[in-house]
This record gives sequence, structure tokens and C-alpha cells, in this order.
Amino acid sequence: MASPRAVEFLPRGSKTFTTVPEVFFIPEFVFGGLVWILVASTHVYPDNPLGWVMFVSVFCFVMTTIFFFFFILGHNQRKFWNSLDVGYHFVAVVLYLSASVILAYITLLKGWGMTIAPGNLIVNVLTSDLLKIYRLDIAAVVMSYLATLLYFLHAIFSARRWHKSR
Repeated sequence: MASPRAVEFLPRGSKTFTTVPEVFFIPEFVFGGLVWILVASTHVYPDNPLGWVMFVSVFCFVMTTIFFFFFILGHNQRKFWNSLDVGYHFVAVVLYLSASVILAYITLLKGWGMTIAPGNLIVNVLTSDLLKIYRLDIAAVVMSYLATLLYFLHAIFSARRWHKSR
């Protein structure tokens, strides 16, 4: 006969600030918000790949905010929240990793003085304005990879908790 397990609920209220993986919510806000701010503060050019980076950073920032408030307010006490937490954070890892790689590639091209235009490659001289944008892009790449790492750690610890609660 199988022994019944006690249902392990997710933390709520102030415990959200002290338990792993929920302790990663605040750094995810900070680094995800910095990616959003740094990319938006530069010239979002080329539109297509950097538009994806902006979408990912804004989407994950908003969804993490919603998750965080659900945890703080204690609306996460149903059984499906463990699965939802794991699923969202793994999706966020995939999205942020794809955005980080794209952002790093575009930044590398800018460092070489190249820009992708529709149909061709344009070579520019790095003036002081372009150098400032390049440095902001480097900071955005670093923050993007840090956000990816934080979402990955959150996903792993959430998956461990989900596996224990099954």
C-alpha cells in the first residue's frame, strides 16, 4: 500500500523572499529590466532581431511580475502551480537564450563596424556615438546572459520541487 504524501504547497507572502527558487524573482526583475532598458536606450537597429530581444525581455518581465504577485498574495496554492512554475521558467530560459545569442551576434557585428541591412552588410566607422551604443549593447549582452542563468537556476530548483511533490 502506498503511503500518502503530504501535499507540498508553494511559499506565499513573506516566505517568497526567503525560499529557493523564489528568491530568484528579484534578480530576474533587475537583470531582465536592465536588458529591456539597455536595448531600448540604443538605436534598435536592425529591427528584426533586436525586436525579438525586446519582445523576450518585456514578455518575461511582465510574466515574472505576474508570477511574483501571485506568490506574494498566496494565489499559488493549487496543485497545478508547481507544473506552471516549472513550465514557465523553462520557456523563459529558451526565450532568453535565443535572445542572448542574437544580441551577442548583433553586438559583435557592431564591434567590427558592421551593420545588417535588408539584403546587404554595411560597414561603418566606429565614431564616438556608435562606440557608446556598442558599449551599451555589451552591457545588455552581459545582463541578458545573467538573466538567462537566473531563469535557468529558477527552472532547475522549481523542477526539483515539482518532482518531490509528485
